[in-house]
Amino acid sequence: VQLQASGGGLVQAGGSLRLSCGASGRASDTYATGWFRQAPGREREFVTAISWLGRMPVYADSVKGRFTISRDNAKNTVYLQMNNLKPEDTAVYYCAARRSPPAQWTSGGVDYWGKGTLVTVSS
Repeated sequence: VQLQASGGGLVQAGGSLRLSCGASGRASDTYATGWFRQAPGREREFVTAISWLGRMPVYADSVKGRFTISRDNAKNTVYLQMNNLKPEDTAVYYCAARRSPPAQWTSGGVDYWGKGTLVTVSS
């Protein structure tokens, strides 16, 4: 499975961005897909994940109510709509795929990683 993330950029606090993660490869549409992020000087952390059917989304507490994950299997693409962005959301965002249900994503490894896309939120 190959993953390609896009959509990062510079935005002011309170603004919005939408990230996209395109997937390709054998059975890529049967994996749960999600996002992690890594801020400068910090460890990579879980953000959100969604099942391959587009159900059971799980969110980190820090983004609940502001971020929404969705997927379009016809396009093999997962989206992350980020609203009301805060400076602490600044990070490199990585798309990931894993066979496990989203509820298990807060621990354990990831099967596939995509290259990151940088999101910078200015105050």
